Amino acid sequence: MTKSQTPPANRRAIISPSSEKTISHVQDAGQEEVHLAVSSAKKAFPLWALKSPAERASLLLNWASLIEKNLPRLALLESQNTGKPLKLSQDGDLPFAIDNLRFFASAARVLEAPASSEYSTGYLSFLKRDPIGPVALITPWNYPLMMAVWKMAPALAAGNSCVIKPSELTPLTTLEIAKLALKAGFPEGVINVVLGGEETGKLLTSHPEIKMISFTGDTATGRKIMSQASHTVKRLHLELGGKAPFIVFDDADLSAAVLGAVVGSFVNAGQDCTAATRLYIQKKVFDRFTAHFITETKKIKLGLFDDPATDMGPLISEDQRARVEGFLGRAEGIEILCGGHCPKNLKKGFFFEPTVVVKAGQNSELVQKEIFGPVVCLLPFKDEADAVQLANDVSYGLAASVWTKDAHKALRVSSALRFGTVWINDHLPLTSETPHGGFNQSGFGKDLSRHALEEYTALKHVMADLSGEARKPWHYTVFGKK
Repeated sequence: MTKSQTPPANRRAIISPSSEKTISHVQDAGQEEVHLAVSSAKKAFPLWALKSPAERASLLLNWASLIEKNLPRLALLESQNTGKPLKLSQDGDLPFAIDNLRFFASAARVLEAPASSEYSTGYLSFLKRDPIGPVALITPWNYPLMMAVWKMAPALAAGNSCVIKPSELTPLTTLEIAKLALKAGFPEGVINVVLGGEETGKLLTSHPEIKMISFTGDTATGRKIMSQASHTVKRLHLELGGKAPFIVFDDADLSAAVLGAVVGSFVNAGQDCTAATRLYIQKKVFDRFTAHFITETKKIKLGLFDDPATDMGPLISEDQRARVEGFLGRAEGIEILCGGHCPKNLKKGFFFEPTVVVKAGQNSELVQKEIFGPVVCLLPFKDEADAVQLANDVSYGLAASVWTKDAHKALRVSSALRFGTVWINDHLPLTSETPHGGFNQSGFGKDLSRHALEEYTALKHVMADLSGEARKPWHYTVFGKK
């Protein structure tokens, strides 16, 4: 290769985690490209904000229809880029994203604020929700297309323009749906995509013309973004890590709980912030649950994304697999009941076996830290109070589940758990109508639901004098009194 043929330093290879082959190349955005994208969003914002809710809704619906029309192609690209089984992309992620666009198209037309009233004599007050301005949206690699829609749909519906940065590992479907947005009729500059890693992200999050940052990812990165945003006092929406407890009482339907745990723990190779990673089982049924759970876990078929029989694909990268192996390598006193290794029958790809661990201490790294891989800890508990104490004993607070046939117990425990979502006798399902977000170091703000739409607005108070007369100097009404 001659000097003139040398690829630019910011050219990035996109690797398929199933085959370890390069499937595409992209260019990382530098300072100039990020500034151009933000300037484009800033220029487009005023006219986009003035469009009626009905106009914005119409474009969101057009976009949803185009994504639906291209669903097979996009699902294939999503699975190729992430390694997840095609059936998950095709039957789960993409249909949810399409539904989410249609939900926010409708929600845009019923965005409400409190009714007007005369709170002070001679004045009429009313509240309205205004769009914030150009917003930065930073999405993760575990659900690239779906998370892109989760952020763009409410941001655009509320009247904001946006600059979205997908993960440097999985940018391909975000680029494709951005192209479809132009075909759907979105004005130029309303949606902008920049590619790159941490340095590109920092240029975006610290840019003075970005008015809000919405980020989904790990807690450590969330802390960095908070620092970068502090200089310009940006609004933040952070959906960060999780360490979900899965609590099984001795009166639960154990067969249902076991199957729920297998899916909740190992879907998407455990690369899910709501994954069931800590299974607390009441002592009376601990051994029985464990035996059944191991049997079902061993049935999980690892394989290539396009094999219909595949239940679980690879981890996203060699670094992520090494991270998972590191957690297990550092653990002391544990017993691995199954898994714990790279599968011997898959020579290529970043695969790791579904792994079940017992005898991990409550204060151990395995129980306290987010692994983000197919590793599950089984831990016993004594009674209801013990279950709640152990479940809440982490720095995260994103999701949890409770398994019992006792409705009163289920409601008591769900009330006591400090997590943004608590499922009863299930784990993982989400809907466009219901909010998703965490407590504690799992972040703040909500994705999904009308509450997400509100996240991308600023509440404005407008107060109008009703008298039509000039007031005497220093003659005002306060709290309704002169």
